[in-house]
Amino acid sequence: MKLLSKFASFCFFINAMANPSPAKSMGDPGITPLSPTHTQVQSQPSFVVVVAIDFGTTSSGYAYAFTKEPECIHTMRRWEGGDPGVSNQKTPTTILLTPDRKFHSFGYAARDFYHDLDPSESKHWLYLEKFKMKLHTTANLSIDTDLHAANGKRVKALDIFAYALAFFKGELSDQTGGDFDNNDVRWVITVPAIWKMPAKQFMREAAYKSGLVSRENPEQLIIALEPEAASIYCRKLRLHQMVDLGTQTTQNGFSPTENVGSGMTQAKEHVRRNRQSRTFLVENVIGELWSELEEGDRYVVVDCGGGTVDLTVHQIRLPEGHLKELYKASGGPYGSIGIDYEFEKLLCKIFGQDFIDQFKIKRPAAWVDLMIAFESRKRAAAPDRTNPLNINLPFSFIDYYKKFRGHSVEHALRKSNVDFVKWSSQGMLRMSPDAMNSLFKPTIDHIIQHLTELFDKPEVSDIKFLFLVGGFAESPLLQQAVQNMLQGRSRIIIPHDVGLTILKVRRSPLTYGVGVLNRFVEGKHPPEKLLVKDGTRWCTDVFDTFIAADQSVALGEMVKRSYTPAKPSQQVIVIHIYCSEKDSVGFISEHGVRKCGTLRLDVSGTESTAPRREIQTLMQFGDTEIRAMAVDVSTGRTVKASIDFLSH
Repeated sequence: MKLLSKFASFCFFINAMANPSPAKSMGDPGITPLSPTHTQVQSQPSFVVVVAIDFGTTSSGYAYAFTKEPECIHTMRRWEGGDPGVSNQKTPTTILLTPDRKFHSFGYAARDFYHDLDPSESKHWLYLEKFKMKLHTTANLSIDTDLHAANGKRVKALDIFAYALAFFKGELSDQTGGDFDNNDVRWVITVPAIWKMPAKQFMREAAYKSGLVSRENPEQLIIALEPEAASIYCRKLRLHQMVDLGTQTTQNGFSPTENVGSGMTQAKEHVRRNRQSRTFLVENVIGELWSELEEGDRYVVVDCGGGTVDLTVHQIRLPEGHLKELYKASGGPYGSIGIDYEFEKLLCKIFGQDFIDQFKIKRPAAWVDLMIAFESRKRAAAPDRTNPLNINLPFSFIDYYKKFRGHSVEHALRKSNVDFVKWSSQGMLRMSPDAMNSLFKPTIDHIIQHLTELFDKPEVSDIKFLFLVGGFAESPLLQQAVQNMLQGRSRIIIPHDVGLTILKVRRSPLTYGVGVLNRFVEGKHPPEKLLVKDGTRWCTDVFDTFIAADQSVALGEMVKRSYTPAKPSQQVIVIHIYCSEKDSVGFISEHGVRKCGTLRLDVSGTESTAPRREIQTLMQFGDTEIRAMAVDVSTGRTVKASIDFLSH
């Protein structure tokens, strides 16, 4: 499986200026600072059960635990229709809509039903797979963003994600027999570390639309980072739950000096034999491996999924065993679907881009079948493999190519000059091991480059362990590449059944601040920022930083700042929220500073006897999302911020 916090800044406005001045302010904030304070807030609503949804690019699943038995983890029931040699604890992230765009099925059920449709029917159904990465790759993500189904038709992305979350909600209800009310559930959805705030907000909007949680109770949903969730679980590992690629002694019943691929197979079988039930205990003790770690020790978690590879660097803090994030979670779109793209590029080279584009639209179900066949062979790739890998071509591929080009698939292979892919008379593409390995190379090279850059950073030194987690972590080709890169600098550990929990300390990826008026100081403030109000000279657009990029923040920590209106007669306070990737920001007008939300605090009809009216802003972070509010201290009137990264 796979909480950073981005903190907000507020900018107060007044309705009119009493006197003109040289400044052309972005918002003319009408408040000045009183006294900043920091407080720790750890209170959380109580829930009966916690459910974590691992919404993956290639496959998805869920696990849950009752708060009275937190160490007893229940996982999603096994699925019918799983592929040979592939764990069916999770189900493919595939969804099928009827021709009139109604939800039909999800996972294996969607894939199998679509596969069995007649080609004349399938072109009317909407089938989507591996659509999660759209949230990362879309530059201007909004609630109106579209996805393309296999038949080329467009559908609202928000509807698709909402259908998927509603499916898991229904599955959980079926599995538990309705043992609890949805209001008793704390939902957790894991997302890649590289996702930006719009993508995380989009997932929350989908949760609202699906009925998973309501807008009136947003605390019911936590958006958690995948690598951080994996990192916490690693501390509970027992020796039978992992493969250690760095030791020279027998582990999990095999010697690591044997073939890496066969070792993984034996280890997986060992785990399978010892996990008959879909409920298992996470031992409430420090794991045997973890006991080797001491105060200040560092380790890296590399979460290798279908769409992304996320990295995070943590340091042990004793005696509680809390983790401190030394380097903010990072990564890139280097997941295993990159290998699928390389395979598609290979097919385009052999058969032509025009044919592949047409085949995907005209025979969408057959294209899905072809990629399923490739997936099973992809898992068989290994560094020392010598025999070819055969991939079945669907009959409709062979037939449609003959009609499209006027000659056979075999003819196309002969003319393509792709020597390492041959045609088998049994109707299969025969790929040499080198051909398959070459499809892995661009994706693995990206991962190794990212790891190399990470290990070159001064804060990432003396790493004791490197944990490889996620589905792609089981690739022997990736394992060997990581081993070669590290050259023994740290031990490589591959855990199984990675569970979910929450991190304690992390680093903010952005800087957040509030726009304020400061007394204008000649020689210090730019002349163009001078604003004169009622005879007082102010410097406008000043960025009052709440938290800086890369600054360590604690889960549940709250920043509270007090301000006073520059004009006592102000009736409505408009609060704008700004952020920037720079770690040092002077003014909200600087390049790269952007508005990401707005609040309105109505103070009309109220009077304050205090000589200086106090307006507090409170912002809580340490989670993946921003929580903010403003309070008129004299009246207790409060408004909460809903930070909107999809519209601004």
